Amino acid sequence: MFLFLSKLLPLLVYPLGLASVLMAVTVWGIWRKRQRLAMASTIAAFIVLWAGSNAWVATRLMQSLEWQNLPPTPMPTADAIVVLGGCTRAADAPRPWVDVNEAGDRVLHGAQLYNAGKAPKLILSGGRIEWKGGGPPEAEDMAQIAVAMGVPKTDIITEPTSLNTYQNAVNVKAILQQEGIERILLVTSAMHMPRSLAIFQKQGIDAIAAPTDFQISERRVAEVSGTRQAILLSLLPDAYNLQDVSRAMKEYLGLLIYRLRGWL
Repeated sequence: MFLFLSKLLPLLVYPLGLASVLMAVTVWGIWRKRQRLAMASTIAAFIVLWAGSNAWVATRLMQSLEWQNLPPTPMPTADAIVVLGGCTRAADAPRPWVDVNEAGDRVLHGAQLYNAGKAPKLILSGGRIEWKGGGPPEAEDMAQIAVAMGVPKTDIITEPTSLNTYQNAVNVKAILQQEGIERILLVTSAMHMPRSLAIFQKQGIDAIAAPTDFQISERRVAEVSGTRQAILLSLLPDAYNLQDVSRAMKEYLGLLIYRLRGWL
């Protein structure tokens, strides 16, 4: 039930969900002839959608998460590389094979680190939620991609049962203890790294952040704060920005909820 509510309730505070609630209030206000309430909720819905869909807000909000843990240079070695799921799509018809999604850099980067000799083992962590379609555990899908990138099957360990980041950390810790592994490189999306690293360290795991899937680059920061034309365009609504703001808000909400539960 916690998992279901953790996916459902935050939708009401993301820009699109919140704006929908406000527009529902507008309809109720019109029906009840409460014109001031209807006007106020309509204006509030507009502000929420506009603020949540312009590039300046999206860029700054995502940057505040992604740039907290920049990859060390050079990347140190460790006993294992741990890659968190949420980066593939199952080989459901008509897909000919496993697909990577927007966060697919996770498994690609993990395999690249292995091939670069940064660790002798690759641990892939992630299951699939049954009520969201189920299917083969994501860890198995990631393993297929890693093998295709040259990682030997004998050096891959899959953890196929975790359904959230907290379970990732708890289940991976059991594997580390069983295998006698002490130090890991933790691979996940840069935006997801602050929460992930904090959870793994809370479990007493010696984890080094090896983030990937950066959405905010120095070039993008310059674009939204450069010329007057760029600044003007960054203030216009865009659906992609709305998605980015929602993703950043998801991480901040996750940090808050996990802290309240004592997982951080």
